[in-house]
Amino acid sequence: MANKDRKRKAFTLVELLVVIVIISLIGGFLAPNLFKHIGKAKKDLVLPKMAVVEEAIYRFQMDCKQFPVALEDLIEDPGDLEGWTAAYLKPSQINDPWGNPFVYAAEGMANPGSFDLISLGADGQEGGEGENADVVNNE
Repeated sequence: MANKDRKRKAFTLVELLVVIVIISLIGGFLAPNLFKHIGKAKKDLVLPKMAVVEEAIYRFQMDCKQFPVALEDLIEDPGDLEGWTAAYLKPSQINDPWGNPFVYAAEGMANPGSFDLISLGADGQEGGEGENADVVNNE
């Protein structure tokens, strides 16, 4: 009779395991969609990040009367140029959304007479599709 009068104060082990299984199943179905959207968001950030670097390259060209030899010239004074005033970018700004450095060519192949700025995508390798596709600036 004493057991019937006692109030239940805790969950049983079976109830806890059932809740854990349900949460795991829900997480298993939602996680792939979540990560797919994160990848798409990074791909959508490539062009705006490129625009910031392009603008810095043009400011460098206006000040120094030439395109930079390398993107690092936008961060530190190359030392042999007149007109270089201060850092045009922060070091983190020469990287694409995946943390890979942008590829820069002062003599553009995709943009003859100008420069090329390229993100190699999520894989950091030439070519690819989807998130791994290369993105080239369009002047």
